Amino acid sequence: MYYLLWKKRKQLARIVISCILIFSLSTKLNAQLRDRINLPEVDNKRYHIGIVIMAAQTRFQISQHPYFLQQDSITSVYPENNVGIGLGGMHTLRLSNRFEARIVFPQLLFVNKSLTYHLKSPDRFKDETAVMTNSIESIHLGIPVQLKFRSDRINNFRVYMMGGFKIETDLSSKASAKNADDIVKLRKYDYGIEGGIGFNFYMPYFILSPEIKFSNGLSNAHSRDANLKFSNVIDKMQSRMVIFSLIFEG
Repeated sequence: MYYLLWKKRKQLARIVISCILIFSLSTKLNAQLRDRINLPEVDNKRYHIGIVIMAAQTRFQISQHPYFLQQDSITSVYPENNVGIGLGGMHTLRLSNRFEARIVFPQLLFVNKSLTYHLKSPDRFKDETAVMTNSIESIHLGIPVQLKFRSDRINNFRVYMMGGFKIETDLSSKASAKNADDIVKLRKYDYGIEGGIGFNFYMPYFILSPEIKFSNGLSNAHSRDANLKFSNVIDKMQSRMVIFSLIFEG
């Protein structure tokens, strides 16, 4: 009996010692992981560059022209949500521990925006249906300028907010096109404001930053033509985009 009791105590002691060792090792490992700071000097750099890969949800915010109430062929027009992709170069200038200035140049954004028309009497028009979707393809060359506010760095993680403005030109603008009754013309230049939030993940060799931002055009992108039936019912068209970006910085 004493032998069995001594054996059980010995096994219990081994279990306790094993647990203490495992706990000590895990605590030491966690401490080492916490102390393993990637790119410890990168935040002290005055200037650094990066690459931006973008995916965007795009649409127009439209307002109707007074002529819309005077005609009877188009009963309604509304914008559709579409997607786009883009690529850009990120240039970041450190202003202080909290603030950075950023310029994305060049930024190329390939987007497709659609307008859906409901026609009252489709049989009056050749090759048209009761519902017609007008697709507008654009290639935007833009220069967003942003101010970035950063939180404290927690090990290899940081949160930031950003805001600013953009200037862009549409490389595929059809504002000067003629004899194109089925198109809606866009102006060549646009400007707007942007704002969003992002997260810095400090990897061993680079900083990975997923970011989401809202981009709203302020100017009227529509080049109205009174001779085009799909254009003369619209007064203003302003760009609306939600952009998700992956930023790789060194």
